[in-house]
Amino acid sequence: MSKLKLTGIHHAFRSKKSNVSVLADIDLHVDQGEFVSIIGPSGSGKSTLFHIIGGLVQPTSGDVWLDGENVTGQKGLISYMPQQPALFPWRSIEENVALGNEVAGASRSTAIAKAREWLPKVGLGGYERELPHVLSGGMQQRVSFLRALLSPQELMCLDEPFGSLDALTRLDMQAWLINIWEQNKRSILFVTHSIEEALFLSDRIYVFSNKPATILEEVKVPFARPRREDVQQDPTFLALRQHIQGLLRREKTSYAGH
Repeated sequence: MSKLKLTGIHHAFRSKKSNVSVLADIDLHVDQGEFVSIIGPSGSGKSTLFHIIGGLVQPTSGDVWLDGENVTGQKGLISYMPQQPALFPWRSIEENVALGNEVAGASRSTAIAKAREWLPKVGLGGYERELPHVLSGGMQQRVSFLRALLSPQELMCLDEPFGSLDALTRLDMQAWLINIWEQNKRSILFVTHSIEEALFLSDRIYVFSNKPATILEEVKVPFARPRREDVQQDPTFLALRQHIQGLLRREKTSYAGH
């Protein structure tokens, strides 16, 4: 059974003069324990789709299914990690990590104990009682990811979490994320602009068109797990990267011609 299934998702924003269509007939799924990425041009509605999955935005039409139940418009059912770490500056690192569990109803002491257990596992031992400003960007992203990982919701939606990091930190975070994920196998839907990142991390990739976004292609990633960084030199990896690049380039050219 699919953990997440979207059927016929259309969405348009109403402006003063007209309706602006951003999503058109999106059908996708994320199976139990699967890592699925979405890649597409800027402004193609990927973040809007996350807001629909999270119940923050009601789609113009279509349905969101979670574990076989129609949950369209319902909030609090997914774990979400935004582009920026979004840590509370007045809360310590352990208190920020504990927040997802506290919001879900766990006692503060239980949530803090779980955070303390996990922080050393992600290389943040010794920082438990520090405030976020003392951490580097990559370390703050680890805190944000850990908060999402320890939240009780099974499905994690990660919205371009490494986009603001420098290239070297980003590579480190990718390797770190895949290592942590392979130990836990949560269901993940991941938005990225990086083709290499999507191919390295994912089981499948949905390539989106310009808005109104449709799915140009679903790409199955054939590499075994656990996945090592040297897979990025594999001829199949390079061919898939070129194929996706070609899809996006054609899309950009056709959009520019409108």
